[in-house]
Amino acid sequence: MPTDSPPVISDAVARAIEAHRERPGALLPILHQIQDSLGYVPPSSVPGIAEALNLSRAEVHGVISFYHDFRETPAGRHVVKICRAESCQAVGAEQLVEHACRTLGVEFHGTTVDGAITLEPVYCLGNCALSPALQVGDAVYGRMTPKGFDRLAADLRKGR
Repeated sequence: MPTDSPPVISDAVARAIEAHRERPGALLPILHQIQDSLGYVPPSSVPGIAEALNLSRAEVHGVISFYHDFRETPAGRHVVKICRAESCQAVGAEQLVEHACRTLGVEFHGTTVDGAITLEPVYCLGNCALSPALQVGDAVYGRMTPKGFDRLAADLRKGR
C-alpha cells in the first residue's frame, strides 16, 4: 500500500469537514461537529482533517489535546463533571473529588471499567450558592456529599 494514499475517514468526519472547510477558523467547528456526532474525535480522523484544512497533523492534534472538552476515546454512558472552582473548593469539593476517584476507581478523564461513568473536571457550573456541585448531562446537582455521590453513581450504573 503506498504511503501517500489519502486518509480513510468516516462519514461523520467527512460531513463535518464538508460543512465547515470553507469557514475561516474551520478547525474548531469541525472538531465540535465530530465530537457531537461520535462522542469523541477519533485519532484516525486527524490526518483527514489536517489534509482538508492544509494543516499539519501536529496542529490538529494540538488543538484536540489543548481543549479539555475534546475526547480521543469514547466516554462512558454518563459523564459526571465535578466543579473545581473556588466556591466549590471552599466547601469540600476536593474531598468529593477524592471520594469520587476512589469510589469509581478512576482519575479525571477516566472511564469506569464497566463503561458506565466518565469523570471530568469542570471550572464553574454557576451553582455557587449550592456548592459543591456536579453535573450529569443537563442536570446540575448542588450540595453534593460523598453519600449523595454514591447514590447518584449507583443510579447511573443502573441506567437511571
